[in-house]
Amino acid sequence: MEQQEKRIIKEALTALGKKNLAFISHAGSFPSEAGKNTGFGNAASNAAKTLIDYLSGIFNAIQLGPAGKTKSCDASPYTGTIFSNNPLFIDLEQLTTDEFYNLLSKETYQKICDNNPNKDTNRTAYSYIYAKQDEALKEAYENFKQNNPFKLVEALEKYKKDNVFWLENDALYEALSIENGNDYWPVWENEDDKHLLNPKNDEEKAKFDARIAEIKSKYADEIEFYAFKQLVASLQNAKIKDYALSKDIKMIADRQVAFSDRDLWAYQSLFLEGWCLGCPPDLFSDDGQAWGFPVINPEKMYNEDGSLGEAGKLMKALFKKMFVENPGGVRIDHLVGLIDPWVYKSDKTPKPEDGAGRLYSSPEHEFLKKFAIATLDDLNEEVTSDMEKRIKKLTPEQIKLYGRLLEKIVIGAAEEVGLDKNAIVCEDLGTVTYPVESVMKQYGLQGMCLTQFVVPEEPEHAYRCKNIKPASWVMVGTHDNQPISVWAEKIVNTHEGYLHGKNLAEDLYPDLTEEEQEEIAVRLSKDADFMLFNKLVELFACKAENVQIFFTDFLGLKETYNIPGTSGDANWSLRIPDNYQSLYEENLKNGTAMNLPLLLKQAMISRGKDFAEQHTVLIEKLEKLI
Repeated sequence: MEQQEKRIIKEALTALGKKNLAFISHAGSFPSEAGKNTGFGNAASNAAKTLIDYLSGIFNAIQLGPAGKTKSCDASPYTGTIFSNNPLFIDLEQLTTDEFYNLLSKETYQKICDNNPNKDTNRTAYSYIYAKQDEALKEAYENFKQNNPFKLVEALEKYKKDNVFWLENDALYEALSIENGNDYWPVWENEDDKHLLNPKNDEEKAKFDARIAEIKSKYADEIEFYAFKQLVASLQNAKIKDYALSKDIKMIADRQVAFSDRDLWAYQSLFLEGWCLGCPPDLFSDDGQAWGFPVINPEKMYNEDGSLGEAGKLMKALFKKMFVENPGGVRIDHLVGLIDPWVYKSDKTPKPEDGAGRLYSSPEHEFLKKFAIATLDDLNEEVTSDMEKRIKKLTPEQIKLYGRLLEKIVIGAAEEVGLDKNAIVCEDLGTVTYPVESVMKQYGLQGMCLTQFVVPEEPEHAYRCKNIKPASWVMVGTHDNQPISVWAEKIVNTHEGYLHGKNLAEDLYPDLTEEEQEEIAVRLSKDADFMLFNKLVELFACKAENVQIFFTDFLGLKETYNIPGTSGDANWSLRIPDNYQSLYEENLKNGTAMNLPLLLKQAMISRGKDFAEQHTVLIEKLEKLI
């Protein structure tokens, strides 16, 4: 887009009260330059800079995915480490330049690009690049040791010192993975290695300390290599985020609810033994969702005087690191998991009849009652009729207890680095219990509205255009959903499609008569393109101050990034096509890509006659861009 066009679009966004327009793309989905596709995207490359330039002037934020180190057998970024960065996000090309002392040969880099099995597609090649990336970084590390570039050596020593509290643990795990033949500690043959950082007594501690010293000596080079990779990732991340800020684009990080195997091994004494985090049975799953993620032990979170315990300090440290590295803010995945988590026994299903329940909301539970904040008097009488509406009332003191993790740890970490609660984006999609709702209201936190999942039969549903609150983030879909164009194709010619159409007609065409609105509703129920257009208009016509757009919806792609419940290299593999600029222009013509001038013009008209008349000149400017 031309700069003049961007200025007009920005003016329209401001008139509609939009403070943030965020482009959603996990770093692995970033595009490549021609001939430079290693098999995985990263936010530090020249291609990333070009994308940032392309988005600047319209978008003022990029919502990234989790940045933690993932496993060789699992591409999901939502099971990555809480401290270590993913080496896959290191831009190998930079290592072939003077900036990084030519530590990687151009031949090695080009060979990786040339042999990438998915080099001509917009898909990652996870297994391929997981192995090849490490080989390339090993070459760079060997050259680093040989050439001994003073500034980088000095930087590594400082980095190790500044991050010792987590880096030593993560690097030790890497060494133990080599020692035991795989990176999944529960199946290690050496029983002591499974618990080296969690001795039960002084005798065991002395034994484990000797084993740690042995491993550190035996694998000193591998441990140093791990730190080297983390340094390079950190340097590149800082550089690209500064570049983005120079273009008035902030990067928003993503904190997943899960802990990695590496984190569980290092801090296993802080977790609730025998319990896992999941979701209760609902309309989508009769048995609930057994995620298998460990649960922080509430008794390790706080001391008796209310100060942070060992687990609380760990949680605050990880959030503080995220806010320091991401001044644009942090999206918290599954906020419910921090306020009112659903837990189940590790050898059972997440069903209530198998002993599952809300960690802080189960005063009648034989085991969980000791953690309960809600009392028996706070429960609805029919507690089994709807497990998610079981809490009917809470005192201000109880709400404060439910919210103390957010207040003391998340908000506290943000404030310590000069940010505030507005730097926190709360993913509260799906089940929102009364405690969660109360905490969000108490602390004025910004939640999300997913318009694709509005319940059209409920006039007051929170995701409906007219009901969306200003202090929220609105989007048509997340990385877990099909693109909105695919949704529109499936919803038309159904009764549900008509109900969606009726709501949209009422909310987006307020100045029409009831008869004219009915005609619009009928058209929406039969015309997928018209349905798509109006679902996108809804984002800008609603009162939400913050809008997020997943890259598939912006570009008009038909593929889905993540299909929940599936695994393998094919999932989490979708990328922004390298030719995204020309593809966007092409898809504008067929109506699948987001035509911002047209959408914003209609959104301003949808605000009503008075609003449109106040902005006649701006609407005319938008009209000229269409």
